[in-house]
Amino acid sequence: MAASSAQARKPGTHGLLSIGQVLARFRPEFPDLTPSKLRFLEERQLISPARTESGYRKFSASDLDRLRFVLTMQREHYLPLKVIRGYLDELDAGRQPELPGAATGPIPTILSTERRFQRDELIREANASPQLLNDAVSASLIVPAELYGEPVLAVLKSLVELQRSGIEPRHLRGFRASAERELGLIESALIPVSRRKDASSRAKANELARDIAGQLEIVRSSLIRSALSRLD
Repeated sequence: MAASSAQARKPGTHGLLSIGQVLARFRPEFPDLTPSKLRFLEERQLISPARTESGYRKFSASDLDRLRFVLTMQREHYLPLKVIRGYLDELDAGRQPELPGAATGPIPTILSTERRFQRDELIREANASPQLLNDAVSASLIVPAELYGEPVLAVLKSLVELQRSGIEPRHLRGFRASAERELGLIESALIPVSRRKDASSRAKANELARDIAGQLEIVRSSLIRSALSRLD
């Protein structure tokens, strides 16, 4: 959806937020959000803020919901922008599409705000023991924090179920090593882009990294399904 069409459907800009106000609101949750990132998302037609007569961008409440959805899908599910945009285009067309390739956790709706949990709340929601969370942190499966998001809750719930089958967090230490190896592959692939230090190149490198991560996830899932088929 182009910016011109956004301007047509938003007749006024009174009460809307500027880029600076959007950054102030979002940076506690998304500290790497920058003006260049917002402009990049607009260029990719993922957000469509209105414009003042002077050309300044103005964001409505629905723009903020859409932006939060895009940023959450990138950060928590490592989805490339072209996948997210295709999903949003389907929503805009009045359909109810499935969002493919999400790495972990439930897919939020476009209007949802992700819940955050303190340690005790996380343990209670996951029906886990404090020791299990401690073991998950020791195995580098969960990064300790003051507040935890829903993807971490999904991981801890999975660890609860795995523990019932006799699989403990210590048995999964190799997962962190595997993730680090994949990160090395991604960093090597980004070298030609990351050498350029301008804001546009950084945004493109970030998007390419997420795209590669999504493709690696598809390969990993296929290998696991293939291995499981041999157990039949």
